[in-house]
Amino acid sequence: MLTQYSVVPMNSSLKPSTAAMLTMAPLLWAGNAIVGRLAQDLVSPFALNFLRWCIAFVLLLPLAWKILRPGSPIWPLWRHYLLLGLLGIGCYNALLYLALKTSTPLNVTLVGSSMPVWMLLVGRLCWGTVISRRQLGGALLSVLGVAVVMSHGDAQALLELHFVAGDWFMVLATIAWAFYTWLIVKTPDPQAVKAHWASFLLAQLVFGLVWAGLFTAGEALLGQLRFVPGWRLLAILLFIAIGPAILAYRFWGMGVQRATPAIAGFFGNLIPLFTAVLSVPMLGEAPRLYHLLAFALIVGGIVLSSRRPGA
Repeated sequence: MLTQYSVVPMNSSLKPSTAAMLTMAPLLWAGNAIVGRLAQDLVSPFALNFLRWCIAFVLLLPLAWKILRPGSPIWPLWRHYLLLGLLGIGCYNALLYLALKTSTPLNVTLVGSSMPVWMLLVGRLCWGTVISRRQLGGALLSVLGVAVVMSHGDAQALLELHFVAGDWFMVLATIAWAFYTWLIVKTPDPQAVKAHWASFLLAQLVFGLVWAGLFTAGEALLGQLRFVPGWRLLAILLFIAIGPAILAYRFWGMGVQRATPAIAGFFGNLIPLFTAVLSVPMLGEAPRLYHLLAFALIVGGIVLSSRRPGA
């Protein structure tokens, strides 16, 4: 389960199993960005987020329904789970889907590559965590890797980039996710949810669905609600509910508990790289050399930030 894992000290090496978890989550979220863009003509952003988590709730309920009983330990901590639900369930994905209305999947994930910076800043400002030189160096390498993807290997192309409204929505989403990630390891009672890994996510979902429902209601009141039922939309909803929602959140939560939020944040820079690679079949383009260079820089940033001092 998510909360069974203690936080590994900052001078610990990153284990392969932890790295795999923190890699699988960005891979699934890259697919989420691409599929979310495909769904724009079928369902409005807030409705897509709400329906996604409704399906996830139904799928998780048989696994962790006991956590919702009146005597459950989550109810004394309802304020904490309400905040987790707002940031991780209500805000992040809703803002991401909203960003995809005016921006591309690659641009959205590239803006999200500022995650390591926000993760370090939030940890420093709110919890007083120390930012090491290794982490700063790792952040620089990761940002360089993202810049390679953005420019397609051409530095001049960076000067021609233009930010749209969707990119700013993604900035807000990234900040919300940084706070959410830190709060995962700052749960008041780490042993409060003992039944199963699904219990922690379901506890967030109960409160997150309230926020997602309110945002969807606001979308409807503004006349922006759109819903075109069909097999295509059903397939999209099932994918983003099972993969980017349930599985990715499980991998991310377990990885964060083992590696700390500061190190986990560097893995977020894999999302734009994965998005570019997954877009290849859709665009009919072959992988390029700059994808390999970007991968090397981003992974180099992860390795540098997670090394033991003196290793």
